[in-house]
Amino acid sequence: MSTTKVLIIEDDDVTALNLKMSLEKFGYEVLSLANEEVSAQNKIKIYNPDIVLIDIGLKRHDGGIEVANFIREKMPRPFIFLTAHSDSEILTKAKQTEPFGYIVKPFDPLNLHTTIQMALYRFEEEKKRMVNVDVLKMDKEHLEKLLYAKKLSTQPIVEFGDGYRHDISLGETFYKDQKIKLTKKENAFIHLLIAQLGSVVDFSQATDYVWGEEGASDNSVRTLVWRLRNKLPTDVIKNASGIGYYLEE
Repeated sequence: MSTTKVLIIEDDDVTALNLKMSLEKFGYEVLSLANEEVSAQNKIKIYNPDIVLIDIGLKRHDGGIEVANFIREKMPRPFIFLTAHSDSEILTKAKQTEPFGYIVKPFDPLNLHTTIQMALYRFEEEKKRMVNVDVLKMDKEHLEKLLYAKKLSTQPIVEFGDGYRHDISLGETFYKDQKIKLTKKENAFIHLLIAQLGSVVDFSQATDYVWGEEGASDNSVRTLVWRLRNKLPTDVIKNASGIGYYLEE
């Protein structure tokens, strides 16, 4: 079994050293340390780590969030935030980058190890769900065929998650018989996720189907998902790191 390679991005020298020592005791290989955004991004490119630990703040208020966005957009891999922040604005921004976990400082070494293992497992599971974007063409006709293939035999209903159902004929989503109020774009995205239930909807498919000729960025999709998650009663939308999203079946 190969050694897991870790990059630590932390601007407090004492914390960085403690992290390095703790990780090495658990058998991880610490590739390098970085203490600000530019060196962090360069070292991610150079060392190609299996997982990255990122202090949210770094040298400025939200420098770690910028590094997380770089990982998401340029070099997808699991990353975990290190935080001592209770600032709700910072934490809200951090959530939108969709980290694979949080470690609160001062950290517990065993909790650190467990969080890393869970993040690595999640990342591998997400990779298994990746689909070839050339195979799935999300035009409306194909989408409807996919949707109706997943419906209950006698009703235009698709069930997903634990307690959710989507009425294809009405274009509405319910949780335990309560209708969830969604915007037009939110509903379109749910529609798309349900059509590919069990597979990943990538960013390109999402922007093409939800925004059409209007166009949108990957961050537009992330913001849409963030709003959706705030409306849905449970965490039923899952991340496929740097690729897109899928629904819990």
